[in-house]
Amino acid sequence: MDSVVWIIVAAALGIAEMLTLTAALGLLAVAALAAAGAAALGGNAFAQFAVFAAVAVTGLVLVRPLVRRQLQARLGPQHRFGVAALVGRQARVVQEVTGHAGRVRIGGEEWSARAYDETLVIPAGTTVDVIQIEGATALVYPRE
Repeated sequence: MDSVVWIIVAAALGIAEMLTLTAALGLLAVAALAAAGAAALGGNAFAQFAVFAAVAVTGLVLVRPLVRRQLQARLGPQHRFGVAALVGRQARVVQEVTGHAGRVRIGGEEWSARAYDETLVIPAGTTVDVIQIEGATALVYPRE
């Protein structure tokens, strides 16, 4: 193959990497540039593909895990939003909570609630944990 073809492949892979941000396509673009270098030095098609394969495998096996680890460390833990962020929080029972009805205050907001264990009756003033959110109802369990 001609070095121009390898450069076009590298450019296409580079653009695809910018769209996906996986670190894999960028490493394949680097491998295509290495193959273009082999083509420019007069290597035959087998040598070009061998250089491409060697650089691609090395990048994907050695470099990509390091890049992913750095990105995850930089981004930190994934944050939950909306009602998913309420699961695991503490709440205070405002009105007795049973398996069918009740009211709790979660961080300043009052929510309808049900006991996670339908046999429980949780009196007002008890601190509970939010186990799950179903629609606009918090399923809660008394804190020990």
